[in-house]
Amino acid sequence: MPGTMISRGNLVMSYIIGPSLTPTAVAVSTSTEQLFTINGLLPGDEVGAVGFSSTQTAGIGIANTRVSAANTLAIQFSNNSAATATPAAGQYVIEINRPEVGAAALPTNLA
Repeated sequence: MPGTMISRGNLVMSYIIGPSLTPTAVAVSTSTEQLFTINGLLPGDEVGAVGFSSTQTAGIGIANTRVSAANTLAIQFSNNSAATATPAAGQYVIEINRPEVGAAALPTNLA
């Protein structure tokens, strides 16, 4: 990269949070989005990696994550097992990336 600043797409901050979440059951061979209150999240925040701090329930995966509204984290859990399963409750480790305020639309490439 030729410099330390680019004209658009800069992050103001990137941080890791560890909220305790209690997801609900996910039906057989499906996925469902569940909402969690996380104070401080803003529309436009990007959710990076999400993981569970211990062993996840067999057959459960995380298919998508997003900030759906202020203070609201949406996690789409998938159930790839042959029975209804509940994602494990406990501390989830979540990366949040916040773009600069007033940033132009995201570029479509690196040029």
